[in-house]
Amino acid sequence: MRDVIAELKALRLHGMAGTWADLMEQNAAELERSGWLVEQMLRAETTERATRSVTHQMNAAKFPVHRDLAGFDFEVSPVDRKLVLQLAEMAFTDEAHNVVLVGGPGTGKSHLATAIGVAGITQHG
Repeated sequence: MRDVIAELKALRLHGMAGTWADLMEQNAAELERSGWLVEQMLRAETTERATRSVTHQMNAAKFPVHRDLAGFDFEVSPVDRKLVLQLAEMAFTDEAHNVVLVGGPGTGKSHLATAIGVAGITQHG
C-alpha cells in the first residue's frame, strides 16, 4: 500500500494526514480494506492539481496562440532542429539562462518561442 500519510502531507492536507494516522492506530485492518478508495482519491487529486497548474501557467503566460513543436515545419524554416529540441528540454532555465531567437520575418521565431514555453510549462507544470 502506498504511504497515504506522506501523500496527504505532500498535498498539504495535514489535517487529513493526522486523522488517517489516528484511524490507523484505532483500526488498521478496517482501514486497509478501504485503502484502495483513498489511494484512488489521492491519485485523482494529484492529477487534478497538475492539470490546474498547467492551465493556470498557460493562462498566465498569455501566449498569443497555442503552438507546439509538432506543428512547426522544420523543412521550411532554416533553424537547427536539434538545437530547438534541446531548448525544449528547458535545461537552460536551470541556470537562469536566456534564449534569443534571431531571424527575418516569417522564419518561425514567435512560433518557436511559444512552443518552447509550452514545452516548459507542460514538463515542469
